[in-house]
Amino acid sequence: MAGDKVDKRDRAALFRDRLAEAMAERGMTQSALSRKVQVDRSTISQLLAPQATRLPNAQLAADCAQALGISADWLLGLSGRPEPLADLLAMSLIITEAPRAPIDETIYRWHREAAGYKIRHVPATLPDMLKTTAMLEWEYRPQLGRTAEQAIGASEDRLSWMQAARSDYEIALPLHELAAFAAATGYYEGLPPEVRREQIDRLIALSAELYPSLRIYLFDARRVFSAPITVFGPLLAVLYLGRHYLAFRDSARVGSFTQHFDWLVREAAVSAREVGDHLRALRETI
Repeated sequence: MAGDKVDKRDRAALFRDRLAEAMAERGMTQSALSRKVQVDRSTISQLLAPQATRLPNAQLAADCAQALGISADWLLGLSGRPEPLADLLAMSLIITEAPRAPIDETIYRWHREAAGYKIRHVPATLPDMLKTTAMLEWEYRPQLGRTAEQAIGASEDRLSWMQAARSDYEIALPLHELAAFAAATGYYEGLPPEVRREQIDRLIALSAELYPSLRIYLFDARRVFSAPITVFGPLLAVLYLGRHYLAFRDSARVGSFTQHFDWLVREAAVSAREVGDHLRALRETI
């Protein structure tokens, strides 16, 4: 019982301190707060009195929190974040447009923000920054027209930045994506053999040149599966929907995406050390 009383006193003191802190940050006087919550000024004074040992009722706490634009849970010592729940959700989830081109400045900004952290990536096709000029021309020229050169230059800039950024990159690809690429089926139908051979040669060269900063893993989608995602260290996890990115910044979801990617790596059918041999074998089939 004694422990119960001490705990309530501690919570009352925390409420008092947080209420005073929020009022000071917003420049709100006791009189102004009392008018907003429609109580006597003496009621607010009692809440802020150093000797106060009782918490206010739930309605008064909620009214104070609303007037100050903060979380009632934080005010009562039930949360470590002062932002209201709606604001936390807005900050933790961002939906942004996803242009179909490697010139996407949003993605580049996220890469710069995560410089120094490990970046985990499951691309929608082959990774743009590892594509040859001919591959980018074939893929983006029909929709970008004259701006294709700008997009290609942007992709090359991304690769140069990646090489100097001191970030480790792990890329996980499904086996069937590379098989379809080598055979020019599905998405890659009509891709000339010389473009495919050059692209595989580039993947072989970069996977060897940049290892271990760049590690490419191949997984069997019949056993494990992943939608296109990118995890920017502990800061951000992004799900690619097609026309939009769904970006999460809260640590719990970023952690879940990270665990998902690490599961793909553990279950990979072809490890980063073996990917060169796998690519050379595919090249022989073209």
